[in-house]
Amino acid sequence: MNKTTKIALTGMTAAFGALTGNVFYIPLGAAKAFPIQHLLNVLTGVLLGPWYALAQAFIVSFLRNMMGTGTIFAFPGSMFGALLAGLLFKKSGKITYALLGEAAGTGILGAIVCCPISIWLLGKQAALFGFIPSFLLSSVTGGLIGAFFLRILMRNPILIKRFNLQKGKREFPS
Repeated sequence: MNKTTKIALTGMTAAFGALTGNVFYIPLGAAKAFPIQHLLNVLTGVLLGPWYALAQAFIVSFLRNMMGTGTIFAFPGSMFGALLAGLLFKKSGKITYALLGEAAGTGILGAIVCCPISIWLLGKQAALFGFIPSFLLSSVTGGLIGAFFLRILMRNPILIKRFNLQKGKREFPS
């Protein structure tokens, strides 16, 4: 797949994420999970690679902030997960590792980075465990949905050839 196609797909997924990111949510007890961003992180990390996934996460966060539907926490909350999902998939070739990368990147690293941002911007002491459960819940939910979609996509021989996928693995050219 050439760079132009990857850039176009990155833009399309970013537009989809910006427009649907806050519309669809899953009520989970007292919390709400907004899984679309995390679904897109896993999809783009696996299908396009870590740097395109990172770009997609940044663009979605930027657009959501410009539209007033996101917060500054969207940047670390999505970008770490997207990058780790792509890097771990690139290294292992397994969707499960992309899901784990999304959960660890967003649910743990993103949550930790949000604490000092919260203190700096809001002037309040942020409880670390206030960010981790909600970020982890949302990233795991979206990541599982993304992994489910990828399993379905990998049954299609045309998509397997288009995205250079083989038996759940992706070959990366040197």
